Amino acid sequence: MVPSNSARVRQLAFWSIPIALVVTGMKLVAWWVTGSVALLSDGLESIVNIIAALIAFYAVSYAHKPADADHPFGHHKAEYFSAVIEGVLIVVAAIAIMQQAIPALLAPQLPEAAGLGLTINLAAAAINAAWAYILIREGRAYRSPALVADGHHIVSDVVTSVGVFIGLVAALVTGFAILDPLLAIIVAINILFQGWKVISSSVGGLMDRAVDAQDDALIRAAIADHAEGSVNVHDLKTRQAGPATFVDFHMVVPADMTVAASHVICDRIEDAIRAAVPGARIAIHVEPEGVKAHGVRVIPQEG
Repeated sequence: MVPSNSARVRQLAFWSIPIALVVTGMKLVAWWVTGSVALLSDGLESIVNIIAALIAFYAVSYAHKPADADHPFGHHKAEYFSAVIEGVLIVVAAIAIMQQAIPALLAPQLPEAAGLGLTINLAAAAINAAWAYILIREGRAYRSPALVADGHHIVSDVVTSVGVFIGLVAALVTGFAILDPLLAIIVAINILFQGWKVISSSVGGLMDRAVDAQDDALIRAAIADHAEGSVNVHDLKTRQAGPATFVDFHMVVPADMTVAASHVICDRIEDAIRAAVPGARIAIHVEPEGVKAHGVRVIPQEG
């Protein structure tokens, strides 16, 4: 069954496309009226936003497809691929900016019509800031790595725009034209750093990284508080795949307990985990007491 939040996630991913188009258009207009290399670098980064938004929309749509015979655990990891590609695109944008900025160091020029260009660029930055806030907030709420990665990329774009604005104002006030290409190079370095963060975070998801400490504590507390009737729980394993959290553990029950009775305990624990961590997919392996247990116990053994 498709998760109920999938429509909202796809809607947010879709709206990133026209917003990226508008913002990029504004920034390129700002560069056109000023001739500033720093503003061009800001515009080039926003072109990456368009491509990233298209990839994210496709990835989100694919990730929320229901499980099928070929993908019995679902398609959630598609969002991580989107985030990795976005990180690579950020790096490509940084290289393109360097190619424009380094030659400009040899013949720096102050921008023309700076007031109009900077005003347009600042308005584009304001739109980006508002949209980035929405993407990160909603992406975390719906456990969407693609939306969160897109939001963080846009945040780096906002930081770039603000830095360019401050730097160009300083260049105009002091008359130091070389500040324009220097700003572009600083922008490129910042973009490389942001790209690295996006890639490293997404690779962790592709490698089945365990859930974060907060969710781990919630899962362990849910098990400990609702495992009454069992002997102990051990060998807890977790992994995060987009909006889905996979939880797997062994539960030891008295040797004479019926299957029906152990099933009641399992249902109680599963309900508690899902209440604490929405989207959890749970697998419980029931063992009769006396079977050798391996791994770390989650609840203490009675007696």
